[in-house]
Amino acid sequence: MDENAKKKALRMIPYGLQVLGARHGDKATVASINWTTQASFAPPLVVVGIKTDSTAHELVKQSRKFALSFLGTGQKDLGFAFFKHVDPKDGKFGNYAYKDGNNGCPIITDAPGAVECKVVDFIERGDHSIVIGEVTDAYLSKDSDPLTLKECGVNYGG
Repeated sequence: MDENAKKKALRMIPYGLQVLGARHGDKATVASINWTTQASFAPPLVVVGIKTDSTAHELVKQSRKFALSFLGTGQKDLGFAFFKHVDPKDGKFGNYAYKDGNNGCPIITDAPGAVECKVVDFIERGDHSIVIGEVTDAYLSKDSDPLTLKECGVNYGG
């Protein structure tokens, strides 16, 4: 296979940047992710790729639930804040406030939209697990175009 062609072709898939929130017991985390898509209308399903060596991966695997905070254009700093683990403190992860969703998972307060999900399938392959979540709740605080990797000037994939 032509590795350069593979890389460039796969990077043609457009990606947004979201923050995944997870909780199991008294441990909570958030993680910036970009491998997400909607996979079904009825029931509403989303698919996320979660790095297998991350805290978020372990918490989602154990709890079978997660939240996705959808970031809007101009929120690059927020999106980049969670590429490494940050412990919650005083109602914030780093400089960003959060609230617990109905499923207990953290949702970034400044995100223009969010969904809560229960895990319906967890497929462990490669360096990211494929997690399918059924949307159980949704929030919208304002209309916004999504934050994309293109806007951020970075690529992840290929």
